[in-house]
Amino acid sequence: MNAIVYDRYGLPEVLRLGEVEKPVPGDDEILVRVCAVSVNRSDWEGLIGKPLYSRMSGLRKPRKPILGSDVAGRVEAVGQNQTQFKPGDEVFGEMEDYHGGFAEYICTRPDAWTLKPAELTFEQASAIPQAGVIALQGLNRNGELRPGQRVLINGAGGGAGSFAIQLAKSYGAEVTGVDNAGKLEFMRSLGADQVIDYAKEDFTKSGESYDLILDLIAQRSAFACARALRKGGSYFAVGGPVRVLLQILFLRRLIRLTTGRNVNILAVHRNRTDLDRIADLCVTGRIVPYIDIHYSLDQVPEALQYLGDGLAKGKIVISL
Repeated sequence: MNAIVYDRYGLPEVLRLGEVEKPVPGDDEILVRVCAVSVNRSDWEGLIGKPLYSRMSGLRKPRKPILGSDVAGRVEAVGQNQTQFKPGDEVFGEMEDYHGGFAEYICTRPDAWTLKPAELTFEQASAIPQAGVIALQGLNRNGELRPGQRVLINGAGGGAGSFAIQLAKSYGAEVTGVDNAGKLEFMRSLGADQVIDYAKEDFTKSGESYDLILDLIAQRSAFACARALRKGGSYFAVGGPVRVLLQILFLRRLIRLTTGRNVNILAVHRNRTDLDRIADLCVTGRIVPYIDIHYSLDQVPEALQYLGDGLAKGKIVISL
């Protein structure tokens, strides 16, 4: 089968279209013919090997040669112990180890996978798993948002951010989106009440305060982010440099005790319930899985470069 492979960390030119062996499902796995796979920031991090935690599949070089995690397709075969799905089922979900999706076939344990709603295309379904579940869990970790609460989303013009803006607005929150200048109008089109160009304004120094901050590109210190919270408010970092994440881990208790504000890392839990919940919201139209651009499998390097350059508005999808 065809797949996009790489054998060293680097920029998209290290990727190549190659012929690899078609996987065979284990007893607890399903074999899926890939119809669409979306591109995530985790793919870019796994490509360049930064931050350091992205090298969990190999410190010096990647042990798993195929990137890609969010897949939608048709079940072709199932292992002998697999009873959740059958051949012919249209399914979507996220690869367990964030690898394997940029290929014509994948094998996976489908515990956190689900049936694709007939109302959604394969491309739309592939856009949901990582981005949609991050948005859902990031906004609901402390319970449902209440109307009128103030929410700031840093990195709001990307995949998870585009879901988070729409989801927060559906709860009646007042939403501020932060991203680069090229995404300001896009964030407004999704419902953001205020938008900030991060190159011109640091939201932690503006004097504004928020009930919830979902930081999809954590770069600032834990104390700076706490400063932008209302008392009792919560900040969640999804990704960022190891130094920033370690600072949050070591200082979160001190910050809570001294300021009454909660600063934490969002540990995303893959599960079928949340995947179904986001899919249902997409089916009803409360959320639109916005796809910026489509690429073919052999164009994965171009797709990742587009993402890495900070140009993607919403999701990028590879169609097979």
